[in-house]
Amino acid sequence: MRIAVASQNFRTVTPHVGKTRRFLVFEAEAGAPIREVDRLDLPMGMALHDFNGEGHHPLYDMSAIIAASAGARFIDRMARRGITAAATSETDPAAAVEAFLKGTLPDAPPHDHNH
Repeated sequence: MRIAVASQNFRTVTPHVGKTRRFLVFEAEAGAPIREVDRLDLPMGMALHDFNGEGHHPLYDMSAIIAASAGARFIDRMARRGITAAATSETDPAAAVEAFLKGTLPDAPPHDHNH
């Protein structure tokens, strides 16, 4: 299972997942510790908020995406692709992935998304 964590600074879990272009990618396999396997540094126009094109997006290969905030529309959009999107108050990316896998990921505060 591949899990992407929004991290604009590649150190902490950051908010605004739809506008984020940097992600840490973790691999989780049964019976093995999680490990960071990639870092995505997407070019301009490839944040999911901006990506309107048909075709492949690197985040569509993930089983889950974790961020410090995610709006309901983003969560629904990912669910339609079979991707779980989760928002958390956890700031450590690896700890967030571990908690997600255990079902103990702390919720993020409510996300107010104004267009």
